[in-house]
Amino acid sequence: MSQNITVESEIKNLLKTGKVVIGSRRTLKKLKMGKLKAVIVVSTLRGDIMDDIVHYCKVSGIPFYKYPGSGWDLGTLVGKPFMISTIGVEEPGNSRILELLTQQQTG
Repeated sequence: MSQNITVESEIKNLLKTGKVVIGSRRTLKKLKMGKLKAVIVVSTLRGDIMDDIVHYCKVSGIPFYKYPGSGWDLGTLVGKPFMISTIGVEEPGNSRILELLTQQQTG
């Protein structure tokens, strides 16, 4: 559980100091262009969109994190009044999100 708290605090820090894209279509577009450094998706995202995001992350070697909450939870975390399924990280800013996601995938 402490891993989730740390990731959540780093997502908040990322939003304050970094550059992100929100939404699955925009994230997929940036993934295909090779402009993302990490991707965060809600665990409830299913279907072709999830498959495409996972595929492009694996092919590109980009860290990928399944956020354990719902789209509403992720939307609330980032301060939006709507559901968010996907966040693409363009620049991490002062956050340690890339380090955390890389550790999670290797460990």
